[in-house]
Amino acid sequence: MVLAAAKIVLMVIAWRDFRDEEYRIPRQILEKAGYQVEVVSTQTGIATGMLGLKVSVGKNLNDVKSQNFDGLILVGGSGTTSLYENKKLHLLIQEFVRQKKPVGAICLAPVILAKAGVLQGKKATVYVSAAELLKQAGVIYSAEEVVTDGLIVTGNGPSAAGNFATAFLNLLQRTGPDKP
Repeated sequence: MVLAAAKIVLMVIAWRDFRDEEYRIPRQILEKAGYQVEVVSTQTGIATGMLGLKVSVGKNLNDVKSQNFDGLILVGGSGTTSLYENKKLHLLIQEFVRQKKPVGAICLAPVILAKAGVLQGKKATVYVSAAELLKQAGVIYSAEEVVTDGLIVTGNGPSAAGNFATAFLNLLQRTGPDKP
């Protein structure tokens, strides 16, 4: 008997000032549904959220490969701006999109997707203060709480975390040969 491999979602957080509930709520929803979650950042050790949440990061963003994961979530928060121009992250996002794997970004993180070039001509949402950045990148901005366009789901902030995670989970469950 061959056991099915566990489904694993990669979550990228800023080293400092990621948004606690945008990390915590999606992780809980995914794990409850049977998915494993691996967290990475720009360094390893203990990352700190805007509201004080401490998260152990065991792997550096530079050390991950898209083929080892079934989906990607970019967590928002004020520290997310430090990831806007991260070329390694841009390449990783592009690989997930090419491999037709679900990609999610919440709060300010959809700006990273726009800068990676994967949102041009797509409908997406973002924290309202960054809406202009999406529009400048050729994104069809929506003020909705959660927007799904193809295999990309975006959420506009902490209050959207639950609905964002549910939309992302729905994409995960529709892709791949089996369920977790």
